[in-house]
Amino acid sequence: MPEQGWDIIKARYVTSAVAPAQYPPDGWPEAAFIGRSNVGKSSLINSLCRNGRLAKVSGSPGKTRTVNFFAVQAKDTGGDAGFKQFFLVDLPGYGFAKASKADKSAWAEFIRLYITSSRRLKILCQLIDIRHDLMKNDRECYEWLAGEGVPVRVVLTKADKLSAAAAAAQKARLCRALSLDPAQTIVYSAVKNTGRAELIGNIVRGL
Repeated sequence: MPEQGWDIIKARYVTSAVAPAQYPPDGWPEAAFIGRSNVGKSSLINSLCRNGRLAKVSGSPGKTRTVNFFAVQAKDTGGDAGFKQFFLVDLPGYGFAKASKADKSAWAEFIRLYITSSRRLKILCQLIDIRHDLMKNDRECYEWLAGEGVPVRVVLTKADKLSAAAAAAQKARLCRALSLDPAQTIVYSAVKNTGRAELIGNIVRGL
């Protein structure tokens, strides 16, 4: 009998929105992703859904200027829980140095409005680049989310850029900086799909 777990078997782009009135009307729960503009949100979503063309990956950080919704179906591959339907939500990135103050303000408002107004948001994954020590805006984002009572799961991206030993050491350093439980912090590589099953399981359990 196969090991119980969840896998995403279907995913499609639904819509992009800049205001709550434009959010999808379907009552599915939502799992959102937030992080710096170059942290690899689109690549991670494509990795989760095994579809390299689902979310647009740009060579220019800061291109995501809307709240993007992807409808997803996950299947319990080893148990009898059946299927789950939900949205993955790609939020505009923060911390892009070349963006104008007006753009930064507008993107921040998109993010704040979605997070504070969506009643279907069940889990928010904050993506942090594992290659670097904690940046100021990463800390500010995490502390704001925690202050808003948002269920946050930290995901450390681009793990393939480091050796296993260096990734483990950097994970420990970042967990200390944010007072995180290492067991609840996921190391991810969109290139190698490292952490994929763990993250899908976390998302489904959080819905």
